[in-house]
Amino acid sequence: MKVVVLGAGLMGKEIARDLVDSKEVETVYLADLSIENAKEFVDTLNTKKVEVVQLDADCDEDLREVMGRGNVVINALFYTFNERVAKAAIDVGVHSVDLGGHIGGITESIFQLNNLAAEKGVTIIPDLGVAPGMVNILAGYGATKLDTVDSIKLYVGGIPTEPKPPLHYTRVFSLDGVFDHYTEPSKMIQKGILAEVESLTGIEPIYFDEFGVLEAFYTSGGISTLYKTFPDVKTLEYKTIRYKGHAEKFKLLAELGFLDKNNIVEASGQEVNVREVTKEVLKKKLDLGKKTDAVLLRAIISGEKSEEQITYEYEMVVRKDLEKNVTAMARATANTISVVAQMVGNGMITERGVIAPESVVPGREFIKEMAKRGVDIRETSHRSSMIVKW
Repeated sequence: MKVVVLGAGLMGKEIARDLVDSKEVETVYLADLSIENAKEFVDTLNTKKVEVVQLDADCDEDLREVMGRGNVVINALFYTFNERVAKAAIDVGVHSVDLGGHIGGITESIFQLNNLAAEKGVTIIPDLGVAPGMVNILAGYGATKLDTVDSIKLYVGGIPTEPKPPLHYTRVFSLDGVFDHYTEPSKMIQKGILAEVESLTGIEPIYFDEFGVLEAFYTSGGISTLYKTFPDVKTLEYKTIRYKGHAEKFKLLAELGFLDKNNIVEASGQEVNVREVTKEVLKKKLDLGKKTDAVLLRAIISGEKSEEQITYEYEMVVRKDLEKNVTAMARATANTISVVAQMVGNGMITERGVIAPESVVPGREFIKEMAKRGVDIRETSHRSSMIVKW
């Protein structure tokens, strides 16, 4: 198969690295506006599989020309490009997956293209990062083992292994994305009713070996399409994991307007966007550099099977690859989307249209493929007493 990777940032590069190692992938087109940095990276791979291509993603003609070179397109651009890329994939007639960013109705807009994609014989799977993405796949997999699903609780966080005050956090992906997830409302189902709650609320303790007691709190976007796939559950919620005290500090920043993209003030006679200034200040403070990060994940799916209450739990702890200097977040995210893209390209996934990850990605095979890449997802389960029906 021939795969086009849009975007040669951190995630795009690591996606390309994984694709190069696949025997089924013949050619990788790594496309970006700036190609010098991409070429330097490709030189480190010692391969002839990768061709660096210049791309202006704001130009629809350029986008379609580049995407048309492959069988499958992996969109690693910022999430504001997702709908444009999906439309281009349908026009060109190639399969496409993206890293998500379930903010502002973008993924909902992509699902409106379902009939067009199906008619064109194209598969489009949005939201294939870690959360949303990996958690959706695991939720869907756990659900296949149950007759009915009552509860889905999802927890994910990218954190430094050696936290430093005052925020005990390092930047492992776009701060614009972080700010959006912290300020947009979070969808959830509670007592069977779909609702929205304020992000950075609902703080609860969560424990992981070697990390101790951390905190988890609501943030937007994590459940993605799950509330539509499982509308009848009693509980559905997604929370982000951080070190204790993180939510309170960022909630203060949000309440003071530092994260508001529309907050414009006048300073020294010039108009200044407060969020942009905040972002630049925090970039320096939160730079990962040579420090080590980790991604923690826990997905808990409960329900009924053969008149027993059963809970399936999936847990993952992945750390930075020090030998290759690849962050834990890049390992978890890039491998997730690369594995699913290859499942589409090799025919393991045959459904056409715009499809949610939890509805189409085979969980057992996904877990096996991630394990091959050193990303181990552990499944445990437990039963409670028999259900007595009067």
